[in-house]
Amino acid sequence: MSASDTGMTGAGEHALLRDGEMVHIRPLVPSDRPALHAMVDRMSQHSAYMRFFTGGFRTPHAYVDRLTGGEWPGHALLALAGDEAIGMAEMIPAADGGSAEIGVLIDERMHGRGLGTLLLEQLAIEATTRGIGEFTATVLWENRAMMDVLASAGFGVERNISDRQFDLRFPLHCTGTLIQTIEAREHTAEVASLARVLRPWSVAVIGAGRRPGGVGHTILRNLRDGGYRGPIYPVNPHARKILGMPAFPGIAAVPGAVCLAVVATPAATVLDVARQCAAKGVKALVVVTAGFAETGAEGARREAELLAVCREAGMRLVGPNCLGVVNTAEGFNASFLPAMPAAGRLAVMSQSGAVGLALLDQAGATGLGVSSFVSVGNKADISGNDLLQYWEDDPGTAVIALYLESFGNPRKFAALAERVGARKPIVVLKSGRSQAGGRAVRSHTAAAATSDIAVEALLRRARIVRAETVRDLVDTARLLAHQPLPRGRRVAVVGNSGGPGVLAADACAANGLQIPELAAATQAALRTALGPAAAVANPVDLTADGGAPQMTDALRAVLDDSGVDAVIAVYTPPFGSGAAATKAAIAAAARESGKPVLACVIGEDGLIDHGAARVPYYASPEQAVTALRHAVDQAERRHRPAVPPSAPRGVERDRARALIKARLRYDPPRSWLDPTTTQRLLHCYGIATVETISVDGADSAVEAASLTGYPVALKAVGHDLVHKSDVGGVRLGLRTPGQLRAAYRGMAASLGGAMSGAVVQRMVGEGVEMIIGALEDPAFGPLAMVGMGGIAADLLGDRVFRTAPLGEGEAGEMVRSLRCAPLLSGYRGRPPVAVSALEEQLERVAALVADNPEVAELDLNPVIVTPNGAVAVDVRLRLAPPPPAPSPISRALG
Repeated sequence: MSASDTGMTGAGEHALLRDGEMVHIRPLVPSDRPALHAMVDRMSQHSAYMRFFTGGFRTPHAYVDRLTGGEWPGHALLALAGDEAIGMAEMIPAADGGSAEIGVLIDERMHGRGLGTLLLEQLAIEATTRGIGEFTATVLWENRAMMDVLASAGFGVERNISDRQFDLRFPLHCTGTLIQTIEAREHTAEVASLARVLRPWSVAVIGAGRRPGGVGHTILRNLRDGGYRGPIYPVNPHARKILGMPAFPGIAAVPGAVCLAVVATPAATVLDVARQCAAKGVKALVVVTAGFAETGAEGARREAELLAVCREAGMRLVGPNCLGVVNTAEGFNASFLPAMPAAGRLAVMSQSGAVGLALLDQAGATGLGVSSFVSVGNKADISGNDLLQYWEDDPGTAVIALYLESFGNPRKFAALAERVGARKPIVVLKSGRSQAGGRAVRSHTAAAATSDIAVEALLRRARIVRAETVRDLVDTARLLAHQPLPRGRRVAVVGNSGGPGVLAADACAANGLQIPELAAATQAALRTALGPAAAVANPVDLTADGGAPQMTDALRAVLDDSGVDAVIAVYTPPFGSGAAATKAAIAAAARESGKPVLACVIGEDGLIDHGAARVPYYASPEQAVTALRHAVDQAERRHRPAVPPSAPRGVERDRARALIKARLRYDPPRSWLDPTTTQRLLHCYGIATVETISVDGADSAVEAASLTGYPVALKAVGHDLVHKSDVGGVRLGLRTPGQLRAAYRGMAASLGGAMSGAVVQRMVGEGVEMIIGALEDPAFGPLAMVGMGGIAADLLGDRVFRTAPLGEGEAGEMVRSLRCAPLLSGYRGRPPVAVSALEEQLERVAALVADNPEVAELDLNPVIVTPNGAVAVDVRLRLAPPPPAPSPISRALG
């Protein structure tokens, strides 16, 4: 944790218990006294003794009065289920303010459900906002329940035994163990909560109409016809029976408990319906009705009120404005889709109903099918983050597909996706590749960092496959769901016609895949099996006469080649043995191999389902290769060992923090730093810059040049001067005092009041001009950039972004991926430059922005990379107060 974490607001937060039930946690207020007294009244004598070390209830009730009085020196949180108090946690700071004594009181009905650890976690977050770094507690040695809570919480607890009690002490800083422990608790709670949506024990359809074709009628019919085995309750005040099922006038009239309610009533009635569901004790809502935030401000207000009703009642919410939910394994179709989706191993979440329909159609048409489908609509509550938690453990799901239009909590999404993606591939189709909204004054880095750039960096860090189209997503999912991941990029192509085989080989080369020549032993085996007319190098061409047996033999031969990681079988109908026999031959070879096999059957998309073998096939070679490239990327990212962030040596973090705090205290917020302070801050991180002297006139410029030595560069300084070269604010190669004086006076006359001074720098030797940048994205966090620099930086757009801090070796990967990378290693007779120095500069910049979220924008442009090193000759750095950072241990629902 850090001191920048924000405390809980008066409204508090909602979170999930171990069993999926929702609780409301907020600061305790004096008016809570009656509710707390009622909770004490429900306590047993044993519980009162364990908590207060004394018998009877006089002490607990006096404690409640003191806690809710105006003189109590501590801070307390209250847990509520509806309006009923079910738990409380308090802390009283010590005199030095560095530690606090804590106490926890839990309603006996809530024991064993994780409420104690949830309150302790939130109390720890509250403590860090007040500068408290340690908790202390005194617990009777026989109070095993409280000891279990503290032992399982994840904090490193120190115990001392004295006089039949434990004196406990534990620090509040976030360790990896603590975060993992809390993530595991959150995962258990989320899975239990989402089970009420995807595996409900009963369903009510509110607004189930009698008219065929209506939304409510269609949902009811789909539930009945899909094979759902739980009770179904149609709710319609104007009908006694619908589709042969008894109908009820309202949710209150339903005789049994209702787990899930699907709401298909007009938008104006939804809030009242939600309140009725809350009174009934419904556990979750799916609101298919439109007319909420997608319609404007008034709709957004209604949506916020709907969410508030659900939160207070502990109901999860899908939608509003969605198609519904499906779980094919349960025969559960609570949607108004035209038909039950085909069963399969793909889990699908979509923010768009139309895109969701397209995904389901193509998944069904190509033999992939889905395990479950959730149309989240406006995503007021349940989102991709929640569903990733559920699908991580779902045995029927092999691949997860997400269509996203927005991220609610990108940083949490990335952390979840990285964990889940280590077990199951995640394929994302993300809309919105347009330029981000502009800032008033922007650096090169900020101008280049569109929202899509940030998305790309986040998805890459999370090891997620990013699809370009719906077809691309389904193509990739078919391969990932049914074939093993490749161990490398070496591909063999086997086909019965030369042209498509060559197209597949060309597509592999264009996608960074390799087409190696097959081993001599493999080629010999192929000649024996295929005859002299066949081409056996790679691609392998059976010729049009090659039948199914030859296809099987050829595929087995290349799969046995240790220099091959994946095989694409290409078949052009109607030659050879025909499509059916050839597909069976491909499946026969694939069944015996641990390497991925995929096929291209010209003009067809589908899945060869032949016994234990399932081989995806594609209508064109390019489709097949694109899917394989995604699988290769996924394999490389998954198998790449987790590396710690690079740790540049000699960094003075404390000095940098003090400098930033001082500048934000005295300078206008969101201001560009002056050159001198910028240099000092960069030097704290060991970032090499050319010697720079600030000047305020022609004479002082000449004096500065006498210190640096000629030739020099003169650069204007001003708060609004970002791209100085564009407005005549840069003069290079000045060799005499006369040239320098003339340059300063001319620059001042041209720029007028925009120029507040200038800097003088000694000219750096010839080298390759690069740009290094960084920024703090409000949603996605810190980003680092490297690219082609100088005045061509924006024109060429050759740059790469990654989330910061960078892992070991990541800076090198970024530099090597640039189109201009050959310039660094020596190009057309030029000497190679110090690439390692450039990479080190990049690592140090990434560390600076990762450690200091106040660094809003930073440009080092250009960084001159010479054979001897890399030095920044122009730097712009802007500070701004950062947005509050969420605590890494918070389990509050978004």
